[in-house]
Amino acid sequence: MVIVNSTGRRKSAIARIYLKEGSGKITINDREFKNYFTTPQLQHTVLHPLLTIQSEEKFDIKVNLNGGGINGQAEALRLAISRALIKASPELKPSLKSKGFLTRNPREVERKKSGQKKARKRFQFSKR
Repeated sequence: MVIVNSTGRRKSAIARIYLKEGSGKITINDREFKNYFTTPQLQHTVLHPLLTIQSEEKFDIKVNLNGGGINGQAEALRLAISRALIKASPELKPSLKSKGFLTRNPREVERKKSGQKKARKRFQFSKR
């Protein structure tokens, strides 16, 4: 039985996972997968790497998720699962890479500047 750990990040969300052979059970922060990600869109985002390689019932995944919003967490988890699958069996890399699951999305929130309302928005200019 192979136990693989991996990390995925997106925006300010961090997903640390432990992947092992099993029956397809996914536990996120000691909660059931379907209770944590309630919408079908988010569930599909997370399970997409497993669906791509037709092994959604082969692995048990234990996840520690923190930071960010629910969408960023789902995408961080997708990256972590993809990386762990490649550690477990490197021959899966071409199929996962062609779908774009191994690319870390580098976009982050731009910081707010002093003397401005937001990162780029200025305070209203008054001539008089």
